[in-house]
Amino acid sequence: MVPEATRPRILEPGQIVDGFCLVERLHRGGMAALWHVTRADLAVAGIMKIPLLGEDPTAIVGFEVEQMILPLLHGPHVPRWIAAGGFDAQPYIVMEMIQGQSLRARLEQTPLPAPEVAAIGARIAEALHDLHQQQVIHHDIKPSNIMFRADGTAVLIDFGLARHDRLPDLLAEQFRLPMGTGPYISPEQVLHNRTDARSDLFALGVILYFLATGARPFGAPTSVRGLRRRLYEEPAPPRAHRPEFPLWLQEIILHCLEVDPEQRYATAAQLAFDLTHPQSVALTARASAAQAQSPWTRLGRLVRRLAAKPTTRSTTQQLNRAPIVMAAVDLTQEWEALADALRTAARHVLQAAPGARLACVSVLRTHRLALDAPADVAGTHRHVHRLVQLQHWARPLALPGARVSFHVLEAPDPATAILDYARGNRVDHIVIGSRGASSLRRYLGSVSTQVVAQAACTVTVVKVPAEERAEPGEALAPQAER
Repeated sequence: MVPEATRPRILEPGQIVDGFCLVERLHRGGMAALWHVTRADLAVAGIMKIPLLGEDPTAIVGFEVEQMILPLLHGPHVPRWIAAGGFDAQPYIVMEMIQGQSLRARLEQTPLPAPEVAAIGARIAEALHDLHQQQVIHHDIKPSNIMFRADGTAVLIDFGLARHDRLPDLLAEQFRLPMGTGPYISPEQVLHNRTDARSDLFALGVILYFLATGARPFGAPTSVRGLRRRLYEEPAPPRAHRPEFPLWLQEIILHCLEVDPEQRYATAAQLAFDLTHPQSVALTARASAAQAQSPWTRLGRLVRRLAAKPTTRSTTQQLNRAPIVMAAVDLTQEWEALADALRTAARHVLQAAPGARLACVSVLRTHRLALDAPADVAGTHRHVHRLVQLQHWARPLALPGARVSFHVLEAPDPATAILDYARGNRVDHIVIGSRGASSLRRYLGSVSTQVVAQAACTVTVVKVPAEERAEPGEALAPQAER
């Protein structure tokens, strides 16, 4: 029982709690009540979360977890933390009220068109990547815990089951049952492993499946026995529900729902990349599957899952193992020596990160005012020709299709196009060639110089010795990294 001294008083509209005026109770769930609150100095609408202190200890522990983690988070994908009150008086958390709808409101409209499923999934994946970069695993990703701002930005809420790499995991210390919401809980959570950020990707896969088909891939189990079925049973492929469903999106969804986290996407950023570049998705047997696998396959899945060792990597270590690497390849007047040097640099980066993905990018320069003809004077389609050149450049790297993609950008300013692509696709490392110094480049600034100056990620600039260049008079410069 909760001691009388720590039992919160009955709250009514108009009451003042630590300077906050309770305006309206918005929701009362099994764990907490939510109130709209105001205070003279608040620049944003506030929402107060008050735990319901009953017989369930997880409500208290989960509230403590959220009080620890929420103040450490920042950015557009989480609500802004404002204040908190302890259990010695009235426990509460005050945070920014998100002015938008939750994803739960869309469930009645399912199944959604494939492009809409992909667009929603990409926004959620971007929010998850931002959260994971802050060393936090959510562990309760579901439609009611995802909201959207007016500009479409996904916001993750309710961090009561979350885990921070650098804070005590109170839930793991005090409870032995799986923690999460039945339809969305990952296989490793069922096995009491709370250290793998790819658990959130599994939950997002469940959401994508539901948005695409209107059905939950594993039903809505209410017991541990029911939860354990996902260790060996895989869901019917989305195309079993919707035969017209695109192969590339089925590939993505089933990739998220792999029972072994090592077989899922390595990071939320890589998942977002595929959702926004369907033409680059490497199709496997998942894409064309029309029905769930045989009982023998299920048994094999169970044996492999039970034999697998839980990850001991931190969230940051997992992200570092699987960056998105961009090779910015200039093919306008390609020097073989520079092409080789750029491949060598890209190979070294990929070898250091076994889960890395390489995006090979080339910019097809266009005029600022006039429209460019799609074909040159010889009748060759410029965009297709550049794409073939990119593929030829990358062939010696011998990367599997799931780890490499090719992108031709059309823009008047190559540096701006490269920087915009890097920002929009959460690129972690840019490898770019430089053709050396000339009077014009010193005056205008080279593409690589602008990229180094403005990129938010690591940039490796590759040059080659002067004697190997096609143009004379350029000084020798070593590889440089920022």
